[in-house]
Amino acid sequence: MKKYFFLFVCAIFSMNIMAQHDYTIFPVPQKQIVLPHTVSFSKVVTVVAEPTIDQATRNRAEQILKESGLDVRFADKVNKQTSNLLLGTNGSHGSADKKVDALQLSRSVFNARKYDRHIFHLYGNKAGKAQLLIVGENTDAVFCGLATLEQIFDGGTSNLSAVTIYDYADLKNRGVIEGYYGVPYSAEVTKDLFRFMARYKMNAYMYGAKSDPYHSKYWGDAYPTTITPEQQRIGYLTQQMLKEICDVAHENKVNFIWAIHPGHTFMDTTDVKVIDKIMDKFEAMHQLGVRQFGVFVDDVGVPDDDVSLNRCALRLADLQNRIDQRWNGIGAMADEMVKPLHYVPQLYAYSWVSLEKGERFFRSLRSVPEKVNIYITGRKIWSVPNSFDLERVAKWLGNEPSWWWNYPCNDNDVTKLFPMDIYANFRDEKHIANMARLEPSLRGTGTIILNPMQQGEVSKIALFSAADYTWHNNAFNAQKSWEASLKATVSAPYVEALRKAAPFLRYYDADALEYIMNDYKQYRPDQTVKDVLLAELKSVHEACGVLEGLKDSKLKSDRLFYDDLRPWLLKLKAMTRDAVNLLEGRQPVESDYENNADYKFEILTGLGDDIKLSLETAEPAAQTLRPFIDWLKEDAAKKAE
Repeated sequence: MKKYFFLFVCAIFSMNIMAQHDYTIFPVPQKQIVLPHTVSFSKVVTVVAEPTIDQATRNRAEQILKESGLDVRFADKVNKQTSNLLLGTNGSHGSADKKVDALQLSRSVFNARKYDRHIFHLYGNKAGKAQLLIVGENTDAVFCGLATLEQIFDGGTSNLSAVTIYDYADLKNRGVIEGYYGVPYSAEVTKDLFRFMARYKMNAYMYGAKSDPYHSKYWGDAYPTTITPEQQRIGYLTQQMLKEICDVAHENKVNFIWAIHPGHTFMDTTDVKVIDKIMDKFEAMHQLGVRQFGVFVDDVGVPDDDVSLNRCALRLADLQNRIDQRWNGIGAMADEMVKPLHYVPQLYAYSWVSLEKGERFFRSLRSVPEKVNIYITGRKIWSVPNSFDLERVAKWLGNEPSWWWNYPCNDNDVTKLFPMDIYANFRDEKHIANMARLEPSLRGTGTIILNPMQQGEVSKIALFSAADYTWHNNAFNAQKSWEASLKATVSAPYVEALRKAAPFLRYYDADALEYIMNDYKQYRPDQTVKDVLLAELKSVHEACGVLEGLKDSKLKSDRLFYDDLRPWLLKLKAMTRDAVNLLEGRQPVESDYENNADYKFEILTGLGDDIKLSLETAEPAAQTLRPFIDWLKEDAAKKAE
């Protein structure tokens, strides 16, 4: 009898172990250890934050807990009657830091030569109430740990698997550069992207919109206090809009890097006051809340003489030194300090010149302070981040370069969207090497920021996977990351519809559809083939109908996503409707796929004072479905003769 009782106890224990599971968290954590018990949070959670934890991190903790339906109390010590959230920094000797030793947790994560290192430990106390400890190398790392909590709470706050996560990022700066040629993002899209970035542990957003005149043409002038509706449509920003953007960036710990583009003036011998003028503009931007700056001198020609090269280096060093003197001196307030410069040089794709000239160019920048981030796009403008290019330039530069990644940029392919997984997008983007792959152990940089599509909300799909990769290179799985990105981009009612429609929203519609259509052309008498084709087209059509509901979603991010997607979505819906009607023997309503206003979107054209909006037509499913509809019409006409 004892034998059977022992087996029964073992079986129950085994079932309990099996009930525990790894959390699905993105970016994928470095190390996750699931513990053999579950915990639940009490209705009230006491937050104990060490003095090293800044207000933005405290606010983020409160936001996550409240949005999960919990009441929050801040206190100086733990409350044994409630769940507790302890936030602290390694080596602070505060309550959270001491708890690491009391719980016998390893501190080895802090020895890794990585970034945003932290411990995340979810466990239960003797009363069975959930306790959470997040200790980071600094308050920013703790902020990243809170993003893990936010995702865990997606499954509720009860019956959670206890877990210890040792985590860090492989790269220091992970994020976005708004540097494409086209309509800048609206302030609303930009702020929504910041919230998205916080959830997926991205921390850098460089603003260098080519069409913003106060970034380039009028770089020395202050932003206006008022703008016309037409100016707003083409991307102008007011001082108040920029201040609000900065406020939301700070709330989400996104470094909003405002970049200036003085062009040729930066190395002009006749303008000896250029650094003074730049500092004046930086001062005005600092008053609006900017705490990091960039300097762009790209796309104005590559200097080839020693005088010009040396002048650029000297002025860049002078600018960084002046920033430090102005805002980073002894006694400077932490919230006033400015982080190091980001610099986009004239030569950012080194294949434009010979290797000898490339080496000479980057060697000229060796005198620049090491902390300045100097950007490249690799060998070519559209190169995918790789160790070879990075290490080559690093050897010339004497320091690791940063990577401006033109992905999933569509400013020279404006009618196309790239909503698929990273490698499908590589195949679709004509400028990117189709068979390029991300390295599982990237060497030579601490920074990758992406230049996205003109559709900021749709770009979230690609940005999600980039966040996943830059956090944990070796764990990156393109397909799994893409699947997860859909859930991250739209709310639950629309995820399956987006998964179905995405392969057809691209220009090069799904390969499987082409096979089915070719089968139909060859075996038209076969009803089975026709039924398969009809089922697929109806399924895509229905998915488009579901996605139309985004425009009325309660979530603002859903509505913004719809605004970006609308021309492609409505055109795909019409095309699938017409194809179904033709296959079923009905004459569709005459559709003008090229001139229908519903399928058009605005782009910027012209230069200088002649910048204006013009219209382009979206091109979803253009490779296969669009010509197939023409074939069906021709086939129907032949039968009618």
